[in-house]
Order: sequence, then structure tokens, then C-alpha cells
Amino acid sequence: MTADADPAPPARQPRPAARILLTDAEGRVLLFRFTPDDRPPMWCTPGGAVDPGESYAAAARRELWEETGLDLDCGPEVARRSAEFRTFEGVEVTADERYFRVSIGDHVLSSENLTEQERRLMAGWHWFDRAEIAAHPEPIYPADLIDMLDATEPAR
Repeated sequence: MTADADPAPPARQPRPAARILLTDAEGRVLLFRFTPDDRPPMWCTPGGAVDPGESYAAAARRELWEETGLDLDCGPEVARRSAEFRTFEGVEVTADERYFRVSIGDHVLSSENLTEQERRLMAGWHWFDRAEIAAHPEPIYPADLIDMLDATEPAR
């Protein structure tokens, strides 16, 4: 008699994603606070999954519009990283995240275009300066956000 082996965990799903480093005239970066039921609150840059047939650049523009009301060309990709995590839907993924840097002046954020899931999970937003990021008690993603901001800072 043989013991049944534990079934292998399901394979991680690939998740292409476009993320935006949205900074204001003071150099602060916009982050959204998410409060899912299955984990502690966290802060993330604007962005999300690339839809089938959509380019990373088109996804960045769509996500920026959905989450902020800004309809802007997000420019060229400035950074790329891979991350493994569980989505809010509970799917284990390996994300291929492409980052775009957008700098704006004054703007009133709009939540009119949020998806249903974003309306349910997004609990607020804040423009963070680097000191606030470094001292913030809740997780911020990407974890190396300050380094990423420094590495993608436009030349003056």
C-alpha cells in the first residue's frame, strides 16, 4: 500500500502588468491603499493587468485613466521587474511588470472610472514623498519604490 502524495500546487499563472510611477510637481508619488479581506492593507502604484491583445503602453494609459481620470500617453517603459504574488482573486501569479513614469502638475483625481473590484478594495490614495515611503508602517509595493523612483528620475 502506498500513501497518497499531496497534490502538486497549481502552476503560477503568467500576469503581464503595466504600472505607473505617477509623480507630481513636488516629486511625490501617488499610491493607492488596498484593503483585501485575505491579507493586511497595502499600498500600490497605479496600474494593473494587461488585457488580452493589449500592449503594455496601452494598458498603462487605460489603467491611469481608470484609476485617476488622467488620459495621458505614459511614455516609454522605464523599468521592468518580475514578482510572484497572489492576486486579489486568489490566483498565484508570476507578474511581468513594466513601469512607466508620468509627471503631472495639479490634478483632481477621479474615481468615476474604477472597476467594480477597485471600488470594493481601494480604500484611498495619498501622494507620498520619499521620507513617508521609508517610514510608512504598511507594506508598499514595489518594495524598492524609492530606488525605482531615483533610477527613473528625469534629467533636469
